Amino acid sequence: MDPQSSNARNTEDVEFEDAEVDTGLEDAEHYRNPTSGNITFDDQTTERLYIPEVASSCVPVIGMEFSSIEQAYVFYQTYAKKAGFSARKGGEHHVGGIIRSKYFVCSKEGHKPQAYDDNYSKLSKPYKRRNRPTIRTGCKAQIKLCSTDGVLFKVDKFVQSHNHPFVCPKDMHLLPAYRHLSETQEEMIWELGTLNLGPVKAFNIMRKRYGGFENVGATKDDCKNFRARIHSYIGQYDADMVINRLTDKKKFMVDYSFFHSVDENKRLTGLFWADGLCKRNYAEFGDVISFDATFKTNKYKMVFVPFTGIDNHCRNVTLGAGLLASESIESYKWLLQSFLNSFGKQPNVVVTDQDPAMKQAIEAVFDKSRHRLCMWHIMKKLADKIRFKQSMRDYVRTGVGHQLCNNEDFKRRMCDIVWTDSITPEMFEREWKLIMIDFGLTENKWLDDMFCMRSSWIPAFYRHEPMSGLMRTTSRSESENHFFCQVANSQLTLVEFFNHFDGAMDIQRFNHRKNDHISRNTVPDNFSESTLEDDAMKIYTRSIFADQQAELQGTLSECLPIETKIEDPFLRISMKDWKAHGDGLLEVCFKKGDDVIALCTCRRFEQYGLLCKHIYFVFKMFKVKEIPNKYVMRRWTKDVVPNDLNNTFDITVDGDDAHKKAKEVAYEIMQTGEYIIGNLIKDFDHLLIVRDRMREMKEMVDELRITKPIDPKFDRYSRLIGYEKPNTDEPPTVRVPTGIRNKGRGSHKRIKSKKEKIISLKGKRSRTCSVCKIKGHDIRTCEELKGKATAAADKVANKEGRKRRAIQLEKDPNLVDEEDEEVESGDEEEFEESDEAEDSDFECEDE
Repeated sequence: MDPQSSNARNTEDVEFEDAEVDTGLEDAEHYRNPTSGNITFDDQTTERLYIPEVASSCVPVIGMEFSSIEQAYVFYQTYAKKAGFSARKGGEHHVGGIIRSKYFVCSKEGHKPQAYDDNYSKLSKPYKRRNRPTIRTGCKAQIKLCSTDGVLFKVDKFVQSHNHPFVCPKDMHLLPAYRHLSETQEEMIWELGTLNLGPVKAFNIMRKRYGGFENVGATKDDCKNFRARIHSYIGQYDADMVINRLTDKKKFMVDYSFFHSVDENKRLTGLFWADGLCKRNYAEFGDVISFDATFKTNKYKMVFVPFTGIDNHCRNVTLGAGLLASESIESYKWLLQSFLNSFGKQPNVVVTDQDPAMKQAIEAVFDKSRHRLCMWHIMKKLADKIRFKQSMRDYVRTGVGHQLCNNEDFKRRMCDIVWTDSITPEMFEREWKLIMIDFGLTENKWLDDMFCMRSSWIPAFYRHEPMSGLMRTTSRSESENHFFCQVANSQLTLVEFFNHFDGAMDIQRFNHRKNDHISRNTVPDNFSESTLEDDAMKIYTRSIFADQQAELQGTLSECLPIETKIEDPFLRISMKDWKAHGDGLLEVCFKKGDDVIALCTCRRFEQYGLLCKHIYFVFKMFKVKEIPNKYVMRRWTKDVVPNDLNNTFDITVDGDDAHKKAKEVAYEIMQTGEYIIGNLIKDFDHLLIVRDRMREMKEMVDELRITKPIDPKFDRYSRLIGYEKPNTDEPPTVRVPTGIRNKGRGSHKRIKSKKEKIISLKGKRSRTCSVCKIKGHDIRTCEELKGKATAAADKVANKEGRKRRAIQLEKDPNLVDEEDEEVESGDEEEFEESDEAEDSDFECEDE
């Protein structure tokens, strides 16, 4: 054919148009798969193949050597990530116990295994198969490693073509192979967990911090799986790991005390621990302590019992803590004995609630201490326990007790003798009996019992007990329990609980350090401009100075001297306090000279360790310019506990100084990065320079990661949680407790509102059926409706039966004749039976 002919020209035009169409298809494919790379076709199967476009430095080459299989796998994973696919480990070949060949393949290698329906292996209920998609496409991309000695591995085969398109770079973080948490992220999840923030909240924090989901490199499921792996790592060795850790602390830390007890099955029943700073605090603030049990702090349902005191800032201070498997008398005896063995002396006053097990344990172990019951718990029960007589008739309803407690006269008279510490025991007993008579409560057994034990909870009976005014209730323990429960929950292992406890102690001690700093470096105002106020400002902490400042101001407007008597060498000054309880008449016994003596009948110094306004008034009268040293209690001063002791609770005892130093350097790097970002956030050009340098360092780290040895996962977990798992397959020496049921565990029921409680008192409302209008059932259980439904179903069944017979009539007329005969014979029998029944009725009537 002539190439210049019209036919030839038409052919060229057709070929050109076809070429344009093919190019359009390739562009569409590239648009659908932007990371598809180079596309070729298999010569034999004409299958479309994809070859990734990756820098040559990252592509495996035949003959490349690696010192281990893990290093080779990391290199191939890096190549796969840049190419747009994920890799997994394939098969291997062993000779004489040595790996001679190893395969790494594409994650889409192979096919989904066929599922077989086996009716004999299924359960009785219907079997429903999950419709799970597969990623397998039979991809042949792989890399083969060979070794002669099991030490050095060479690349023997490399197939880089895939039968599937690659994943978009923005979606690479969704592939399971690249969804992993870095050590920094794992540490962040663990540390946020010590603040009682779960893995999902930790993931959301990282998502906001890193600027999006794709920058986290994991999903919230990975964060939850990480915590599950931590729990799996701890496993049955939970109690063992804690005891080994506390034993190491006792060995390496100064003045650290730790005791534990087990039962006959070697299950943990009790723990008690206290460090050196706790003991120092107890020596200064252990005159009055309180303890109470709290629940839902660990997964084993062990009760947590912190011992609480009051520090020099009038704040709570933890003196020690314990965990108990039961709230029995023996358990509390063991706990208090461990406390006594650790601190060496008994407290002056111990405040608890009315728990009988605590009461008996305190009487047995703290025989020299004064046991004081919580006033608040007793007075709270007053409204529910009162039964009073009026007009010779007993009212036993609970509402009557609440009505009496709302009586203003009753409340005023009761509170005047119960909550005050300015009356004598004799006056209390006299006023109590008058109240019982006036309000008809003389026969109330509960009030009689409370009166018999009045020396255990009424402040009037503690007037002469040193420092007894610091605690009247267990509110300090309740506050301490709330403080620890904010960083604990009922799903914690013992390892996690102790990490959370250490974090809470760090918070408490930091707050103490902050209060010390404020007291030392700030100067409050001197309102009275007296030398006594200046002296108190130098001696006391800020919170205690505020109390003393109020007392000094009270000397100006609340105290009025009445009479002065001379009883050599003492002076007795009678005065009137306008805000004191009762008549407000008080007396101060004062001795002048170098050895100043001042005693007040209000006994504030004896009960609180702080001078009252009445003594300050006398000091001003006789020109005493400074507070005498004998009236300055060390427990309220600024320097009672040195600040250098506040950092000794978290000492590393495993001797891993390299890891500790590495963490310090890591924190410094993070702080430096935040500093650079904060200062260059508005200087975009310099920020780009810093970004480029950081990328260069990242590439350097990636190269080091290929050659450095991979840390075992469990070693990482051990460093992270700070507790080492025993390297043995034997069962633990101390087993975790099981089957604990405590009396304060709660009912786990929803709290009802007042409206719901009132409705429940009326009883359950009976239902009314909407069909038959009869009470006692509803439409679902109505018998009449069931009868109608049965009749309707029979009618439908008969109708369907007629249709079937009609169809059979067309097919087989003989079959229909037989059925008709059976129906006719059946009808005759029915008529005969009915006739017999009618005859019998007539016979009865004739008789």
